[in-house]
Amino acid sequence: MFDRIRRYAARPRPSAPVRKTDGREKRAHNLFEAAAAHVSASAEGDQDRVDEAASWVSPEALSFGVSELACRAVIALARERGQSPDAVARDLLGLPPS
Repeated sequence: MFDRIRRYAARPRPSAPVRKTDGREKRAHNLFEAAAAHVSASAEGDQDRVDEAASWVSPEALSFGVSELACRAVIALARERGQSPDAVARDLLGLPPS
């Protein structure tokens, strides 16, 4: 089921609509942009950017985006290390090997 959701979410889409604000054009953010901005700002300890990214999408969409980012990061790191995703996730969280 989650595989189907990932495939749906990863499919190419037309760019987000453009909104005019104060004479400037501003593009709407998607959930993956919000998740990437939220996670990178959290890692850097920048609360203002965390709050800004959280305002771009609904809390549910942000949660899904952060979860998807975590899955992709663990898989990429597992491939890089030549380990299983489970081993990498446990190592990142400081848990003992299973």
